[in-house]
Amino acid sequence: MSRSDAAATATRKRLIAPIASFSIGAIVVTVLFGMGAWQRRWIADDGLIVLRTVRNLLAGNGPVFNAGERVEANTSTVWTYLIWFFSWITRAEHTEYVALWLALILSLAAIPLAMYGTARLYGRAVTARGVGLLLPLGAIVYIAIPPARDFATSGLENGLTIFWLAALWCQFVAWAHRRGTEPTTWSRTAFLLLSFTAGLAPLIRPEGAVVGVLVLLVLFFSRIGWKTRVAMVVVAGALPVGYQIFRMGYYAVLVPNPAIAKDASGSKWSQGLAYLGNLFSPYVLLLPLVLAAVIGVILAVAAYFERRPAAEASEAPEIERDEDLPDVLDDRPAESSRERLVRRWTTLTTWLQSPSAVVATIVVAGLILSAYWVRQGGDFMHGRVLLTPLFILLLPVMVVPAVLPDTVRTRSGRLRLAAAVAVIAGWAGTVWWGVAVHSNTMKNAGIDIGRNGIVDERTFYVTNMAIENPITAEDYLDYPRMRAMVEKIDEVHKTGGIILPSQNFDEWYVAKLPDKMPPGIPRQTTVYFLNLGMTSMNAPLDVRVVDQMGLAYPLAAHTARLEDGRIGHDKDLSSAWVVAESGGLDEKPGIPAYMSSEQVKLAEVALTCPDTQERFRSYKGTWSFARFKANLSDALHFNSYRIARQPEYEIQRCGLQLPPELDEK
Repeated sequence: MSRSDAAATATRKRLIAPIASFSIGAIVVTVLFGMGAWQRRWIADDGLIVLRTVRNLLAGNGPVFNAGERVEANTSTVWTYLIWFFSWITRAEHTEYVALWLALILSLAAIPLAMYGTARLYGRAVTARGVGLLLPLGAIVYIAIPPARDFATSGLENGLTIFWLAALWCQFVAWAHRRGTEPTTWSRTAFLLLSFTAGLAPLIRPEGAVVGVLVLLVLFFSRIGWKTRVAMVVVAGALPVGYQIFRMGYYAVLVPNPAIAKDASGSKWSQGLAYLGNLFSPYVLLLPLVLAAVIGVILAVAAYFERRPAAEASEAPEIERDEDLPDVLDDRPAESSRERLVRRWTTLTTWLQSPSAVVATIVVAGLILSAYWVRQGGDFMHGRVLLTPLFILLLPVMVVPAVLPDTVRTRSGRLRLAAAVAVIAGWAGTVWWGVAVHSNTMKNAGIDIGRNGIVDERTFYVTNMAIENPITAEDYLDYPRMRAMVEKIDEVHKTGGIILPSQNFDEWYVAKLPDKMPPGIPRQTTVYFLNLGMTSMNAPLDVRVVDQMGLAYPLAAHTARLEDGRIGHDKDLSSAWVVAESGGLDEKPGIPAYMSSEQVKLAEVALTCPDTQERFRSYKGTWSFARFKANLSDALHFNSYRIARQPEYEIQRCGLQLPPELDEK
């Protein structure tokens, strides 16, 4: 056997342990995650919201929540159209099951995909002399916390988000490993595919643009030619920019309506810190994160010392400059400031296409997203919005290498052994923590909505409906008020009316419509309720469904945020507005007893504000090229447009005149 054949055989033998350990770890972790996700399978009320838009798409009404109203009620554009596509292909009777299986498959696929990307990150570290192992670490941390298993099938876009992140991570790491290689057709194609994946960020989730932009900046300023830069910008920007133009011209705003309803650019630091504690405290999550951070530092230091001798050997020895010699005898030309700047820029752009730059970019993105959600105030669902930044921060340690050296006689061998012992000890501690959390020895978040407004959403609904796995809209008929709502819709559907909730769970109020409707307002049945998903999915498509928070109701979305309101529910439009806006009667007995005729009449006046009327026309009027152009120019204004919650204050804000009969009061 030749020396080269012997080396190849040795290399193949050294690959057996890392491949086997990675494969076993990936299979075990994914199976455990799948078992936990399936056991806790469900579709959340918010997960049902997107399905109303899917139903309208399938019915030919367009990407709307209510037919005839151009409102983007879903945050994730890609998620909406994925469910629509597979619902159309499968002709599924229940779109809930399409959402369930899509979410589950994407969630499960994200774990081994992310682990594979991290395994590639370490590359040759596990093929050094000795026995190299690839142990799951970050993957264990992620799947162990109950919210990760809950939102793996919730009908929300969490599964899509982490799958996209895992795919982006794999492509980003592969690009870093191509540094110094000769460009080929495949490498150029792979680079553009990476650019396309990064460009999808705002269509996955608007705040995902943080990750996408950072990755694109690294790619743009790396050592590539200008032709490649132009191609990269076109490939990355075509779809998101094209959709943004469509969004502005169709919906007349810059962001999905929920972002306006929840004031996504707002600031509630104290609530955000409470939300952070709500995730960390029940599971002692700080423990595995500290272990992961320590292991990450150990691996970085070990890699530095491994690279240092090779780097020193590859460098040509420098001739020391004798400071005593006069400058005239030193024949080396002095480096100009411009040359120094060029050299440093070249060093930076070269470094950008390296594993360390990839890790730094991802970690910075995760930290920025974490800070954003804490600043914004988090969410009302336990753990949900922090799952994405947590997943991002765990990407560099999804798996970790532990190399047991052939010998400890050398300094390098002792270093590898020390690093391996530390990694294995941290891994064992993480496994112990994961088993403890998975076996429910640590308490989950409570089912009660406390003062912080945060709740374990799945447990809340399971408890209130006594259904272990609520999936379809029909399952939610067991939620208080739902069966009564369906009965009330059947009762008033022919004549029309505004259906409003009462304090009695078995009763709904109806505000009547006049015999002759006001100009421009159609006669229809409107349901006004907080739980938008279960309400809209149990109502026919010709029934208008709106909510006081404004997720699907721009009038409510454009009110100001309540400073002390429940997070995610801190807008609350009174029902007098919806009666006035829907053309209902403003005198008793046409309105419910609890409602003031004066408030309805004040709301009618407040609605005549010119900007508010133009906002109505932007999403209710017939869509034409003229309307498209008007919406494009007005989108920025409407995105920040806010009205006063109280009709009398809105009348003052807009400079309107009260009718004499109201002015006298």
